[in-house]
Amino acid sequence: MPTKLRSYLRRYTDLPALLHILRTQKITLLDPQNWDDTNDSYFLQLYKEKYGLRSVLALCFTQTSESYHHWRVFSNGSSGICITFHRKELLAAARELKHIRMGAVEYLKLSEIGKRSLDARKLPFLKRYPFAHEEEFRLVYQSTKKINSIDIPIPLDCIDRITLSPWLNRTLSDDVKKLIWNIADCRELSIARSTLIGDDDWKSFGESATRHHKKR
Repeated sequence: MPTKLRSYLRRYTDLPALLHILRTQKITLLDPQNWDDTNDSYFLQLYKEKYGLRSVLALCFTQTSESYHHWRVFSNGSSGICITFHRKELLAAARELKHIRMGAVEYLKLSEIGKRSLDARKLPFLKRYPFAHEEEFRLVYQSTKKINSIDIPIPLDCIDRITLSPWLNRTLSDDVKKLIWNIADCRELSIARSTLIGDDDWKSFGESATRHHKKR
């Protein structure tokens, strides 16, 4: 769990999803049935059955800083994108939707589950401890009607910045920025390519060890 409440939430996704968000000024919650972690989707299915719901939809964010894990697992490849949202503004927009729940995910070890009773209301916000480094935050929508997705309108100024994939070729990044800036109301968005796996300052720091080596 985060040691303090972050002022931001990050969403790792891909370029087509980003373009949809910017053009429609909406974020979309989807059915978690196809999530990679079947433990996770099973808990949401149990929650749906427990409360007689026909739809439980979700959208996941992280509360932690940039990591190789998040890029590789959730935004792998040159079309990967990280959207950094202002937490307060994003959640204020989400609260306009009825039947929405939100909260940080709690991570439990298998050795702990036999020592505690479980409130079914917590099922959408529980996950196994090996995923704890993800520091996940979720929006969960529930309904007695059957739907496959639901949109939440958001103001574009709740986006703090957009980070392009560290695997995006440097020569292409300017064209991607122009593509995004040409979308209506997006000209002032802060956009940069991630240097996580290739940072000039970090490399210069390593080079300094060779420049200042003293002869004995």
